[in-house]
Amino acid sequence: MNQLTVIKTLNSRRRRLKIRRLKYTCLNNKSHVTISGGDGGNEWRDDNFCAEKKEEKKIEEFFGAKASDDGGSKEISLSLTSPRNDVVLEDEVVLSYGLASVIGGRKEMEDTVKVALGFLNFNGGEKKYDFFGVYDGHGGSIVAEACKERLHRVIVEEMMEAKRGEKRVGGIEWEKVMEDSFRKMDEEVMKDKMVGSTAVVAVVGKEELVVANCGDSRAVICRGGVAVPLSVDHKPDRPDELERVEAAGGRVINWNGHRVLGVLSTSRSIGDQHLKPFVSSKPEVTVNERTENDEFLILASDGLWDVISNEFACQIAKRCLIGRMRRKSRGVVSESCRAAEAAAVLTELAMAWGSKDNISVIIVELKKRGGFIPKEL
Repeated sequence: MNQLTVIKTLNSRRRRLKIRRLKYTCLNNKSHVTISGGDGGNEWRDDNFCAEKKEEKKIEEFFGAKASDDGGSKEISLSLTSPRNDVVLEDEVVLSYGLASVIGGRKEMEDTVKVALGFLNFNGGEKKYDFFGVYDGHGGSIVAEACKERLHRVIVEEMMEAKRGEKRVGGIEWEKVMEDSFRKMDEEVMKDKMVGSTAVVAVVGKEELVVANCGDSRAVICRGGVAVPLSVDHKPDRPDELERVEAAGGRVINWNGHRVLGVLSTSRSIGDQHLKPFVSSKPEVTVNERTENDEFLILASDGLWDVISNEFACQIAKRCLIGRMRRKSRGVVSESCRAAEAAAVLTELAMAWGSKDNISVIIVELKKRGGFIPKEL
Protein backbone atom coordinates (compact mmCIF):
# COMPACT_ATOMS: atom_id res chain seq x y z
CA MET A 1 0.00 0.00 0.00
CA ASN A 2 1.56 3.30 -1.08
CA GLN A 3 1.60 6.47 1.01
CA LEU A 4 -1.21 8.17 -0.96
CA THR A 5 -3.49 5.19 -0.45
CA VAL A 6 -2.73 5.19 3.27
CA ILE A 7 -3.66 8.88 3.55
CA LYS A 8 -6.90 8.37 1.64
CA THR A 9 -7.77 5.37 3.77
CA LEU A 10 -7.16 7.24 7.02
CA ASN A 11 -9.19 10.24 5.84
CA SER A 12 -12.17 8.12 4.85
CA ARG A 13 -11.95 6.12 8.05
CA ARG A 14 -11.83 9.35 10.09
CA ARG A 15 -15.08 10.49 8.55
CA ARG A 16 -16.81 7.22 9.36
CA LEU A 17 -15.42 6.71 12.82
CA LYS A 18 -16.37 9.88 14.68
CA ILE A 19 -16.43 8.98 18.33
CA ARG A 20 -19.53 10.67 19.70
CA ARG A 21 -19.11 9.52 23.22
CA LEU A 22 -16.22 7.73 24.92
CA LYS A 23 -16.07 7.19 28.62
CA TYR A 24 -14.37 4.69 30.78
CA THR A 25 -13.48 4.35 34.39
CA CYS A 26 -10.81 2.49 36.25
CA LEU A 27 -10.71 1.43 39.87
CA ASN A 28 -7.69 -0.04 41.62
CA ASN A 29 -7.22 0.39 45.35
CA LYS A 30 -9.50 3.45 45.43
CA SER A 31 -7.67 5.23 42.60
CA HIS A 32 -10.37 6.52 40.25
CA VAL A 33 -9.91 7.75 36.70
CA THR A 34 -12.62 9.02 34.38
CA ILE A 35 -12.03 9.68 30.71
CA SER A 36 -14.82 11.11 28.63
CA GLY A 37 -15.09 12.90 25.35
CA GLY A 38 -17.22 13.91 22.43
CA ASP A 39 -16.51 14.86 18.85
CA GLY A 40 -14.08 17.49 20.00
CA GLY A 41 -11.70 15.45 22.09
CA ASN A 42 -10.96 13.62 25.31
CA GLU A 43 -10.93 14.92 28.86
CA TRP A 44 -8.58 13.17 31.27
CA ARG A 45 -9.16 13.61 34.99
CA ASP A 46 -7.54 11.83 37.94
CA ASP A 47 -7.96 13.10 41.48
CA ASN A 48 -4.58 11.64 42.51
CA PHE A 49 -2.04 12.09 39.77
CA CYS A 50 -3.28 13.84 36.66
CA ALA A 51 -4.47 17.37 35.91
CA GLU A 52 -7.33 17.97 33.50
CA LYS A 53 -6.30 17.95 29.89
CA LYS A 54 -8.18 18.31 26.63
CA GLU A 55 -6.85 17.37 23.21
CA GLU A 56 -8.21 16.78 19.78
CA LYS A 57 -9.17 13.18 19.09
CA LYS A 58 -7.14 11.98 16.10
CA ILE A 59 -7.86 8.50 14.90
CA GLU A 60 -4.52 8.21 13.11
CA GLU A 61 -2.63 8.65 16.39
CA PHE A 62 -4.00 5.31 17.46
CA PHE A 63 -4.23 3.46 14.17
CA GLY A 64 -0.70 4.26 13.11
CA ALA A 65 0.03 3.49 9.48
CA LYS A 66 -1.97 0.85 7.67
CA ALA A 67 -5.64 0.00 7.30
CA SER A 68 -7.51 -1.53 4.39
CA ASP A 69 -11.04 -0.70 3.24
CA ASP A 70 -11.13 -3.38 0.58
CA GLY A 71 -11.90 -6.30 2.90
CA GLY A 72 -8.27 -7.37 3.08
CA SER A 73 -6.04 -7.63 6.10
CA LYS A 74 -5.83 -4.71 8.49
CA GLU A 75 -2.76 -3.74 10.45
CA ILE A 76 -2.90 -1.59 13.55
CA SER A 77 0.21 0.03 14.99
CA LEU A 78 0.20 0.54 18.75
CA SER A 79 2.76 2.04 21.06
CA LEU A 80 4.70 -0.29 23.35
CA THR A 81 5.79 0.42 26.89
CA SER A 82 7.91 -1.50 29.36
CA PRO A 83 5.98 -3.86 31.66
CA ARG A 84 5.67 -2.72 35.27
CA ASN A 85 3.92 -4.17 38.30
CA ASP A 86 1.23 -2.35 40.23
CA VAL A 87 0.96 -2.44 44.02
CA VAL A 88 -2.39 -4.06 44.88
CA LEU A 89 -4.31 -5.17 47.94
CA GLU A 90 -4.63 -8.94 48.13
CA ASP A 91 -7.85 -8.96 50.17
CA GLU A 92 -9.96 -7.60 47.31
CA VAL A 93 -12.24 -9.82 45.20
CA VAL A 94 -10.92 -8.23 42.01
CA LEU A 95 -7.67 -6.31 41.66
CA SER A 96 -8.95 -3.71 39.23
CA TYR A 97 -11.52 -3.19 36.52
CA GLY A 98 -11.90 -0.89 33.56
CA LEU A 99 -14.76 -0.14 31.22
CA ALA A 100 -15.38 1.64 27.94
CA SER A 101 -18.71 2.47 26.33
CA VAL A 102 -18.96 4.19 22.94
CA ILE A 103 -21.86 5.10 20.68
CA GLY A 104 -19.91 3.86 17.65
CA GLY A 105 -21.78 3.90 14.34
CA ARG A 106 -25.26 4.24 15.84
CA LYS A 107 -27.32 7.41 16.03
CA GLU A 108 -28.35 6.68 19.60
CA MET A 109 -26.60 5.14 22.60
CA GLU A 110 -28.58 2.10 23.74
CA ASP A 111 -25.86 0.24 25.68
CA THR A 112 -25.49 0.59 29.44
CA VAL A 113 -22.94 -0.85 31.88
CA LYS A 114 -23.02 -1.40 35.62
CA VAL A 115 -20.36 -2.09 38.25
CA ALA A 116 -21.36 -2.68 41.87
CA LEU A 117 -18.43 -3.63 44.08
CA GLY A 118 -19.32 -5.52 47.23
CA PHE A 119 -23.00 -5.70 46.24
CA LEU A 120 -23.35 -8.96 48.20
CA ASN A 121 -21.84 -9.60 51.65
CA PHE A 122 -22.18 -12.63 53.88
CA ASN A 123 -20.85 -13.49 57.32
CA GLY A 124 -19.99 -9.94 58.25
CA GLY A 125 -18.12 -9.28 55.03
CA GLU A 126 -16.06 -12.45 55.07
CA LYS A 127 -17.80 -13.59 51.89
CA LYS A 128 -18.05 -10.75 49.42
CA TYR A 129 -19.15 -10.54 45.78
CA ASP A 130 -18.71 -7.90 43.08
CA PHE A 131 -21.15 -7.37 40.21
CA PHE A 132 -20.44 -6.44 36.57
CA GLY A 133 -23.06 -6.11 33.85
CA VAL A 134 -23.33 -5.10 30.18
CA TYR A 135 -26.77 -4.36 28.74
CA ASP A 136 -27.38 -3.89 25.00
CA GLY A 137 -30.74 -2.24 24.37
CA HIS A 138 -32.77 -2.36 21.18
CA GLY A 139 -35.78 -0.27 20.23
CA GLY A 140 -34.46 2.31 22.68
CA SER A 141 -32.45 2.41 25.90
CA ILE A 142 -35.33 2.25 28.39
CA VAL A 143 -35.00 -1.43 29.29
CA ALA A 144 -31.19 -1.31 29.31
CA GLU A 145 -31.32 1.64 31.71
CA ALA A 146 -33.81 -0.22 33.90
CA CYS A 147 -31.53 -3.26 34.01
CA LYS A 148 -28.59 -1.05 34.93
CA GLU A 149 -30.47 0.39 37.89
CA ARG A 150 -32.31 -2.71 39.07
CA LEU A 151 -30.95 -6.13 38.05
CA HIS A 152 -28.14 -6.34 40.62
CA ARG A 153 -30.58 -5.21 43.31
CA VAL A 154 -33.11 -7.83 42.19
CA ILE A 155 -30.38 -10.48 42.58
CA VAL A 156 -29.73 -9.31 46.14
CA GLU A 157 -33.46 -9.31 46.91
CA GLU A 158 -33.78 -12.82 45.50
CA MET A 159 -30.84 -14.05 47.54
CA MET A 160 -32.18 -12.59 50.76
CA GLU A 161 -35.72 -13.79 50.11
CA ALA A 162 -34.97 -17.34 49.08
CA LYS A 163 -32.00 -18.01 51.39
CA ARG A 164 -30.86 -20.84 49.20
CA GLY A 165 -27.63 -22.53 50.08
CA GLU A 166 -26.94 -26.17 49.43
CA LYS A 167 -26.53 -27.07 45.79
CA ARG A 168 -23.92 -24.84 44.19
CA VAL A 169 -20.32 -23.75 44.64
CA GLY A 170 -20.09 -21.48 47.66
CA GLY A 171 -23.39 -22.74 49.09
CA ILE A 172 -25.62 -20.76 46.69
CA GLU A 173 -27.91 -22.21 44.03
CA TRP A 174 -26.75 -19.66 41.51
CA GLU A 175 -28.60 -20.99 38.48
CA LYS A 176 -31.98 -20.71 40.19
CA VAL A 177 -31.14 -17.33 41.67
CA MET A 178 -30.20 -15.91 38.27
CA GLU A 179 -33.17 -17.40 36.45
CA ASP A 180 -35.62 -16.00 39.02
CA SER A 181 -33.89 -12.60 39.01
CA PHE A 182 -33.99 -12.29 35.22
CA ARG A 183 -37.65 -13.35 35.20
CA LYS A 184 -38.54 -10.71 37.80
CA MET A 185 -36.58 -8.08 35.88
CA ASP A 186 -38.49 -9.03 32.75
CA GLU A 187 -41.78 -8.61 34.63
CA GLU A 188 -40.72 -5.16 35.86
CA VAL A 189 -40.28 -3.86 32.29
CA MET A 190 -43.43 -5.53 30.96
CA LYS A 191 -45.06 -2.21 30.11
CA ASP A 192 -42.31 -1.42 27.58
CA LYS A 193 -43.72 -3.82 25.00
CA MET A 194 -41.63 -2.81 21.97
CA VAL A 195 -38.31 -2.33 23.77
CA GLY A 196 -35.80 -4.86 25.09
CA SER A 197 -32.21 -5.47 26.12
CA THR A 198 -29.70 -8.28 26.20
CA ALA A 199 -27.87 -8.84 29.47
CA VAL A 200 -24.57 -10.48 30.34
CA VAL A 201 -23.62 -10.23 34.00
CA ALA A 202 -20.83 -11.61 36.17
CA VAL A 203 -20.85 -12.10 39.93
CA VAL A 204 -17.26 -12.44 41.12
CA GLY A 205 -16.34 -13.88 44.50
CA LYS A 206 -13.00 -14.93 45.94
CA GLU A 207 -13.77 -18.56 45.21
CA GLU A 208 -16.28 -18.54 42.36
CA LEU A 209 -17.18 -16.73 39.17
CA VAL A 210 -20.83 -16.77 38.07
CA VAL A 211 -21.90 -15.63 34.59
CA ALA A 212 -25.52 -15.26 33.44
CA ASN A 213 -26.22 -14.43 29.81
CA CYS A 214 -29.46 -13.59 28.02
CA GLY A 215 -28.89 -12.51 24.41
CA ASP A 216 -25.91 -12.02 22.15
CA SER A 217 -23.56 -10.15 24.45
CA ARG A 218 -20.71 -12.34 25.69
CA ALA A 219 -18.39 -13.18 28.58
CA VAL A 220 -14.88 -14.53 27.97
CA ILE A 221 -12.21 -15.39 30.52
CA CYS A 222 -8.48 -15.56 29.84
CA ARG A 223 -7.37 -18.69 31.67
CA GLY A 224 -3.72 -19.65 31.48
CA GLY A 225 -3.33 -17.55 28.34
CA VAL A 226 -6.29 -19.26 26.62
CA ALA A 227 -9.57 -17.51 25.74
CA VAL A 228 -12.43 -19.52 27.27
CA PRO A 229 -16.03 -18.45 26.53
CA LEU A 230 -18.27 -18.42 29.60
CA SER A 231 -21.43 -17.79 27.56
CA VAL A 232 -22.84 -18.78 24.18
CA ASP A 233 -24.61 -16.15 22.06
CA HIS A 234 -28.36 -16.59 21.74
CA LYS A 235 -28.67 -16.23 17.99
CA PRO A 236 -31.95 -17.26 16.31
CA ASP A 237 -30.15 -19.66 13.96
CA ARG A 238 -28.41 -21.49 16.80
CA PRO A 239 -29.84 -25.02 16.40
CA ASP A 240 -31.29 -25.38 19.90
CA GLU A 241 -32.64 -21.81 19.86
CA LEU A 242 -34.20 -22.32 16.44
CA GLU A 243 -35.88 -25.48 17.73
CA ARG A 244 -37.15 -23.66 20.83
CA VAL A 245 -38.59 -20.74 18.83
CA GLU A 246 -40.35 -23.04 16.37
CA ALA A 247 -41.68 -25.26 19.17
CA ALA A 248 -43.31 -22.15 20.66
CA GLY A 249 -45.02 -21.46 17.33
CA GLY A 250 -42.63 -18.80 16.07
CA ARG A 251 -40.45 -18.55 13.00
CA VAL A 252 -36.90 -17.46 12.28
CA ILE A 253 -36.67 -15.47 9.06
CA ASN A 254 -33.46 -14.55 7.26
CA TRP A 255 -34.12 -10.86 6.77
CA ASN A 256 -30.81 -9.02 6.79
CA GLY A 257 -29.59 -11.80 9.07
CA HIS A 258 -31.56 -14.41 10.99
CA ARG A 259 -34.27 -12.78 13.09
CA VAL A 260 -37.16 -13.95 15.26
CA LEU A 261 -40.30 -13.27 13.19
CA GLY A 262 -37.99 -11.29 10.91
CA VAL A 263 -37.65 -8.64 13.63
CA LEU A 264 -35.13 -9.38 16.39
CA SER A 265 -31.59 -10.65 15.80
CA THR A 266 -31.32 -12.27 19.24
CA SER A 267 -33.53 -15.08 20.51
CA ARG A 268 -33.34 -14.14 24.20
CA SER A 269 -33.65 -10.78 25.90
CA ILE A 270 -35.25 -8.90 28.78
CA GLY A 271 -38.35 -7.06 27.60
CA ASP A 272 -39.65 -7.39 24.01
CA GLN A 273 -43.10 -8.35 25.25
CA HIS A 274 -44.50 -8.20 21.69
CA LEU A 275 -42.28 -11.18 20.77
CA LYS A 276 -43.16 -13.45 23.71
CA PRO A 277 -43.02 -16.42 24.04
CA PHE A 278 -40.66 -16.79 21.09
CA VAL A 279 -38.07 -14.52 22.72
CA SER A 280 -37.16 -15.80 26.19
CA SER A 281 -35.76 -13.93 29.20
CA LYS A 282 -34.30 -17.10 30.74
CA PRO A 283 -30.51 -16.78 31.06
CA GLU A 284 -27.92 -19.48 30.62
CA VAL A 285 -25.79 -19.64 33.76
CA THR A 286 -22.26 -20.95 34.29
CA VAL A 287 -20.58 -21.32 37.68
CA ASN A 288 -16.80 -21.73 37.79
CA GLU A 289 -14.41 -22.07 40.68
CA ARG A 290 -11.63 -19.50 40.47
CA THR A 291 -8.20 -20.98 39.87
CA GLU A 292 -4.64 -19.71 39.84
CA ASN A 293 -4.79 -19.69 36.02
CA ASP A 294 -7.65 -17.15 35.83
CA GLU A 295 -6.16 -13.87 34.58
CA PHE A 296 -8.98 -11.53 33.57
CA LEU A 297 -12.59 -11.46 32.43
CA ILE A 298 -14.06 -9.61 29.44
CA LEU A 299 -17.75 -8.70 29.27
CA ALA A 300 -18.86 -6.97 26.09
CA SER A 301 -21.85 -6.24 23.87
CA ASP A 302 -22.04 -7.69 20.37
CA GLY A 303 -20.63 -4.47 18.93
CA LEU A 304 -17.23 -5.87 19.93
CA TRP A 305 -17.77 -9.56 19.19
CA ASP A 306 -19.22 -8.93 15.71
CA VAL A 307 -15.75 -8.00 14.47
CA ILE A 308 -13.23 -9.27 17.06
CA SER A 309 -12.72 -12.89 18.09
CA ASN A 310 -12.44 -14.14 21.67
CA GLU A 311 -8.79 -15.05 21.15
CA PHE A 312 -7.76 -11.71 19.66
CA ALA A 313 -9.61 -9.74 22.34
CA CYS A 314 -7.76 -11.65 25.06
CA GLN A 315 -4.41 -11.16 23.32
CA ILE A 316 -4.90 -7.40 23.09
CA ALA A 317 -6.23 -7.07 26.64
CA LYS A 318 -3.36 -9.09 28.07
CA ARG A 319 -0.73 -6.98 26.32
CA CYS A 320 -2.36 -3.84 27.72
CA LEU A 321 -2.59 -5.24 31.24
CA ILE A 322 1.07 -6.24 31.41
CA GLY A 323 2.11 -2.85 30.04
CA ARG A 324 3.27 -3.95 26.60
CA MET A 325 0.66 -1.99 24.64
CA ARG A 326 -1.15 1.31 25.00
CA ARG A 327 -3.11 3.79 22.92
CA LYS A 328 -1.15 6.51 21.16
CA SER A 329 -2.27 9.53 23.13
CA ARG A 330 -0.76 12.61 24.70
CA GLY A 331 -2.64 11.89 27.91
CA VAL A 332 -1.03 10.28 30.93
CA VAL A 333 -2.06 6.68 31.62
CA SER A 334 -1.81 5.55 35.23
CA GLU A 335 -0.35 2.23 36.26
CA SER A 336 -3.63 1.59 38.04
CA CYS A 337 -5.65 2.25 34.89
CA ARG A 338 -4.45 -0.54 32.63
CA ALA A 339 -7.79 -2.35 32.61
CA ALA A 340 -9.53 0.82 31.43
CA GLU A 341 -6.84 1.34 28.81
CA ALA A 342 -7.38 -2.21 27.55
CA ALA A 343 -11.14 -1.66 27.32
CA ALA A 344 -10.63 1.55 25.34
CA VAL A 345 -8.20 -0.14 22.95
CA LEU A 346 -10.73 -2.89 22.23
CA THR A 347 -13.55 -0.43 21.53
CA GLU A 348 -11.41 1.58 19.13
CA LEU A 349 -10.20 -1.56 17.38
CA ALA A 350 -13.80 -2.68 16.92
CA MET A 351 -14.71 0.64 15.31
CA ALA A 352 -11.63 0.50 13.08
CA TRP A 353 -12.57 -2.98 11.93
CA GLY A 354 -16.05 -2.01 10.86
CA SER A 355 -18.39 -2.39 13.85
CA LYS A 356 -21.56 -0.40 13.21
CA ASP A 357 -23.07 -0.91 16.66
CA ASN A 358 -22.72 0.59 20.12
CA ILE A 359 -19.73 -1.01 21.83
CA SER A 360 -19.39 -1.59 25.56
CA VAL A 361 -16.54 -3.46 27.24
CA ILE A 362 -15.72 -4.28 30.86
CA ILE A 363 -12.39 -5.87 31.78
CA VAL A 364 -11.98 -7.35 35.25
CA GLU A 365 -8.55 -8.39 36.53
CA LEU A 366 -8.68 -11.61 38.53
CA LYS A 367 -4.99 -12.25 39.07
CA LYS A 368 -2.21 -10.17 40.53
CA ARG A 369 0.31 -9.49 37.80
CA GLY A 370 3.06 -10.87 40.00
CA GLY A 371 1.02 -13.66 41.58
CA PHE A 372 -2.38 -15.13 42.37
CA ILE A 373 -5.02 -14.12 44.90
CA PRO A 374 -5.30 -17.19 47.17
CA LYS A 375 -8.81 -18.59 47.60
CA GLU A 376 -8.53 -18.64 51.36
CA LEU A 377 -8.14 -14.88 51.64
